[in-house]
Amino acid sequence: MSWCALDVLSPLERRNAVARWLVGQTGQTVEERDDGTLVSVAETQAAAGALLAELHQAFGSDVAGSLRQLPEVDWTEQWRTGLGPRTIGRLVVTPSWAVPMEGAAATVIIDPESAFGTGEHGSTRTALRLLDRHLVPGARVLDLGSGSGILAIAAVRLGASRATGVEVDAEVEPIARANTVRNGVASEVTFVTGDAAVLAPLLGPAEMILSNILRTVNVSLLPAIRQALAAGGVAIFAGMELSEREEFLPVLGLAGFVVIEEAVDEAWWAVAATVG
Repeated sequence: MSWCALDVLSPLERRNAVARWLVGQTGQTVEERDDGTLVSVAETQAAAGALLAELHQAFGSDVAGSLRQLPEVDWTEQWRTGLGPRTIGRLVVTPSWAVPMEGAAATVIIDPESAFGTGEHGSTRTALRLLDRHLVPGARVLDLGSGSGILAIAAVRLGASRATGVEVDAEVEPIARANTVRNGVASEVTFVTGDAAVLAPLLGPAEMILSNILRTVNVSLLPAIRQALAAGGVAIFAGMELSEREEFLPVLGLAGFVVIEEAVDEAWWAVAATVG
């Protein structure tokens, strides 16, 4: 069998949709590299070429892809070898097939699937790092753009009393719910499908709000997040590249938020803020 990799570059705002499409077409996880490249694999060069043609048909010319041959190994299993437990503050985030590490205050088990959110992505790691540092035990948490549910699950594992995830994509909700069961937090974590701008004020007040989405979406959600945030609460904004910092901070300040900490993980940036 002649395995072939498909390297895909797409605009940031479409990357998650492209990743979900690739997973749906291949039935395999997609690697997202720090430079934004999505990597999928196919069993033959012909299959990879057909996948690339379908990709262009589905997403248009602004999504670019290239093919490269891979060594003769079974890539349906080989991709797992690079994934293992990851320590982020007091948390250990691990796939289900890896042995959890000792000494962590909390372990979160998340397998790469079509729902966005694993410890392998810099934007998730920055959000987790700030969550760990600013979560108050017993807090109520809202996770906007919850994806796999990793942030909501981590919040409860670190001591939140309840967490509610809001996700516009109904297809990922079953994955997130399954992750709560796997992590033993199904009674404390719930998910709602819909528009976070509408739902957040209805679901608040919350002592912590997490918004790991895109800069443009984070900006549009600022009024709803301020309305849903409890007095003295902390909002964490992630999903942004470091180059977007200078665009987001002035808008954040104009919305009445005061920065309390920032986090950087390679090209990704997040910020924790409270209402001034």
